[in-house]
Amino acid sequence: QVQLVESGGGLVQAGGSLRLSCAASRSIFSFNAMAWHRQAPGKQRELVAAITIPLPSAVTTNYADSVKGRFTISRDNAKNTVYLQMNSLKPEDTAVYYCSAALYSRKYNYWGQGTQVTVSS
Repeated sequence: QVQLVESGGGLVQAGGSLRLSCAASRSIFSFNAMAWHRQAPGKQRELVAAITIPLPSAVTTNYADSVKGRFTISRDNAKNTVYLQMNSLKPEDTAVYYCSAALYSRKYNYWGQGTQVTVSS
């Protein structure tokens, strides 16, 4: 069983920054990929950023167009943790942010409980 625990959400003013953390209950090298998704009220869940982990020394990342240049996904192998650094936050970034992982799958089949991010104007 895999557990993903998010932290770091909160209330921030527009233009501010937050860093989300996702701690996994097993080595992140066991995953094909990890990602952050978000879901705003009345909207579908969307992929924000993903990081693939094909090899210990190789990693690729990709981002939604709406967050490119503002958000950065990264990992700490020793801590089995993936981060999402969010800068220049906008009110439209307000959502519940979910960490996810793809284990033995091309799909994200494990999810955290979510953390609320609220950006005030």
